[in-house]
Amino acid sequence: MKKAAKKVAKKVAKKSAKRSMAHIKVSASFRDYVLAQLDELGEVTSRSMFGGVGLYRRGVFFGIVAGDGLYFKVGEANRRDFEKYKAPPFKPYPDRPSTKYFAVPVEILESAHDLAVWARKSLRV
Repeated sequence: MKKAAKKVAKKVAKKSAKRSMAHIKVSASFRDYVLAQLDELGEVTSRSMFGGVGLYRRGVFFGIVAGDGLYFKVGEANRRDFEKYKAPPFKPYPDRPSTKYFAVPVEILESAHDLAVWARKSLRV
């Protein structure tokens, strides 16, 4: 009986994890928009990961596209920029917010130049 209960529990946990990650799924049009906005930065590549998209420059991971949001890596060098906008953390799971990735404000995302400045800071973290 214990084996059967464990098997059921694993199955339920797996389904629950899949559902909780559904909010990360990225549309191709939003991914393409973000990549176009990052053209000024140069050499940005993307890789699919868990329904979201990881952003890299010359092999260095610096951002996440998840749902309709863009999140950059945050450290002491750029934390104040994100705090100024009261940017929320990336939340891959409802009960576990990230302490290293925060939302890029829409005003910054809409300015390719400003976005490149913020991305460069994230690359230095």
